[in-house]
Amino acid sequence: MLLSPKARLAYLAVILLAAGVSVLLFEPQRLLSAGWPPQVSGAGAVLVFGLAYGVCTAALVPRPILNLAAGALFGTQAGFAAALGGTVLGAGLSFALGRTLGQEALRPYVRGRWLRAADGQLSRHGFRSMLAIRLFPGMPFAVANYAAAVSRMRYLPFLLATGLGSVPNTLAYVVAGSQATSPTSPAFLVSTGFIVLSASVAAVVGWRKRHRLREVAAGASAARPPEAVREAAAAGAATRET
Repeated sequence: MLLSPKARLAYLAVILLAAGVSVLLFEPQRLLSAGWPPQVSGAGAVLVFGLAYGVCTAALVPRPILNLAAGALFGTQAGFAAALGGTVLGAGLSFALGRTLGQEALRPYVRGRWLRAADGQLSRHGFRSMLAIRLFPGMPFAVANYAAAVSRMRYLPFLLATGLGSVPNTLAYVVAGSQATSPTSPAFLVSTGFIVLSASVAAVVGWRKRHRLREVAAGASAARPPEAVREAAAAGAATRET
């Protein structure tokens, strides 16, 4: 009973609730103002930050804050390495939690045209769909992680698509954070311009995907015979057998 699908889903809810409370208590966004603890420095600081980044994203901390902090604390190169590594780590943690604790309980609720269409896209075209989601970040990071976990997407394509697709946006935020003290510098202006452009493109892509999902869902509904027709066919088959 303690390992039933509903029990595991309850464990996942408790973990996410505890993670959210921890974020409110510890306020990791203070890194932007308080800086990194001076007792941790060098490559060890970058590694610790990357690990903390992964845990924080799994705990629902917004990635833009952490990306800006990475750039402000470590500069462009080291900050980007820590942020991208933390991104993949956090996505992997979220995916593992969702797949282990939530998939079996939530799969029966994947109903309705929209949910079935989205689930079909992630399950059949996992790498391509996740790459598009990461390149044009309209869907929140945590939502994409847990949606992929509930689908039938495989682990390796999910991680590869996350790593590759997160490069442009992560780099833009890290550069913006590293150049925050020089808001008129070309690097800062280019990075912020890219962030605005990617957000605009994400809105357009999301709008087009919405219509595409609607078409896929409508096609799936049309391909399935109505309930009454299926019942009549089953009754006819039973009559022929008798």
